[in-house]
Amino acid sequence: MTTTLRPAEPLQQTPDGGRSRVYDVCVNSRRVGAVRLSTDPRFGAASGVIDELRVDEPDRRRGRGTVAALASEEVLRGWGCVEVQISVPVDAEAALRMARSLGYTERSRNMVKELAAEPPALPEGVEVRPMTEAEYGEWEARAKAGFAQNWIDRGVPEEQARTKAEDSHRRYLPEGLGTPGVAIHVVVRDGLPAGFLWTGRIELEPGSWAAFVYDIEVDEAQRGRGYGRALMLLAERIAREAGDTRLGLHVFAGNTPAIRLYESLGFRTTLVNSAKELR
Repeated sequence: MTTTLRPAEPLQQTPDGGRSRVYDVCVNSRRVGAVRLSTDPRFGAASGVIDELRVDEPDRRRGRGTVAALASEEVLRGWGCVEVQISVPVDAEAALRMARSLGYTERSRNMVKELAAEPPALPEGVEVRPMTEAEYGEWEARAKAGFAQNWIDRGVPEEQARTKAEDSHRRYLPEGLGTPGVAIHVVVRDGLPAGFLWTGRIELEPGSWAAFVYDIEVDEAQRGRGYGRALMLLAERIAREAGDTRLGLHVFAGNTPAIRLYESLGFRTTLVNSAKELR
C-alpha cells in the first residue's frame, strides 16, 4: 500500500512569501489522516513546519505517520525550505520516537505550572523593581542579541535567528514598556541591576490563555545566589495577581540549570520542539 499526501485546500500564500496548506494523508487514495504544512514567519520562508500530523486510529502503528512525515518534508523542500520544525506533546511517546528516528534534534521545550491560589512570598532581602525607560533601550538590544544567539548556537542560520528575535519583540513588545499586559522587572543587588524578568500573557493552546515568562536572565557574576528562583517566584505573583492560574515558559535544550530550576518549582514539560536540516 502507498501512503501519499493529497491537498485538502488551496495553497495559502502571504505577501512576504509565506505558505501554508492542509493535506489529507491517504493510503491508495483512501483518507487516513491529515497534516498541516507551513513556513514559519518568525524564522522566514526558508523554515518549514509540520503541524497537526495525525493518523486515524485504525491505521496507526503501520508506519503511515513516518511516511507522511517524509512526504511532508518533500513538500517543504519544494517550497524552498532548508529546515523543518516539529512540536510534539511530551506524552506522545510514539511521535517522539518517530521524530528521533527521522533525525530531528530537540531545540527547546515548553513548560507549564498550575499555580497555587496563594501567591508565593519572595525570599527575604531580595529587592525587585520595574524596569525604567532609561534602562529599556540597552536591555532590548541585549535581549534581542542574546535570544538570536541562543538559536544560532542550536544550528539556526544567523539571518533566520535575528529575524526570529526581531519578530518576537515586535509581536510581544509593540509599545515597549507601555505594552498592555506586559511587565519587565529588575532584581537589584547593592543598588545595581543583577538580572531581569519579562512577563506577559500568551495563547498556550487555541482559545486558552495563560501568564508567560518571555525572558529571564541573571548576570553571570550574580548567578548561584538565588536570584533566578526569586524572579520565577515574582513571575508567579504577577500571574496570580492578574487572575491567571497557569504560568508557561520556553526553555532551550541544553540549559540544564534552568530546566532543573523550573522542575524544582513544579513546572512540567508540555511540548518538545525539534528540527532538522532538509538536504
